[in-house]
Amino acid sequence: MIDDLERAIEAMLFASDTPLDARQVAGRLGDEMTPGEIRTIIQTIAARHAGSGIELVERGGHWHFQTPADLAHLLRRERDDPRKLSRAAAEVLAIVAYHEPVSRAEIEAIRGVQTSKGTLDVLMEAEWIAPAGRREVPGRPLIYKTTDAFLQHFGLTSRKDLPGIDDLRAAGLLDPVDLAFEEAMGELDLVKDGEEA
Repeated sequence: MIDDLERAIEAMLFASDTPLDARQVAGRLGDEMTPGEIRTIIQTIAARHAGSGIELVERGGHWHFQTPADLAHLLRRERDDPRKLSRAAAEVLAIVAYHEPVSRAEIEAIRGVQTSKGTLDVLMEAEWIAPAGRREVPGRPLIYKTTDAFLQHFGLTSRKDLPGIDDLRAAGLLDPVDLAFEEAMGELDLVKDGEEA
């Protein structure tokens, strides 16, 4: 049987328009419960909903209800997605995700071209990246990191869930030029190894 406290936490998570962490839930309850105790109850709720038409998921330490990914095709509506990223914005987002925290100069060094402030503004407006302080070097440049909204939008629990190079290759997402260069470099290494022997 579900007790009143578990029901109250479930209702709070369901009704919230933003994901909540255990500390926020404990604060809203006003009880003398620790975030650890709240987290245990939330995990019980998540287990109870596993495999159902809605699931309770954690993204970056925050919990929210969503429909399971395998039912998405039933719930998708035909509409234009207003958030289309330019190639530059997609590159910058990937660099921030894989190298965070990263400064604008570091992004430009990786991309090999200058990055406009507008590109960073678009990503911050989408709430996918945010300032993460300043690097302790001369000039103290601003550094950027991804946000919980980024994790939520892309269905990730943490940055550790980002695909690796092998995953990207298997999905056919690597540029053929990159693959050809990689193969050529591998052949060059074999030739050098043969000359040294």
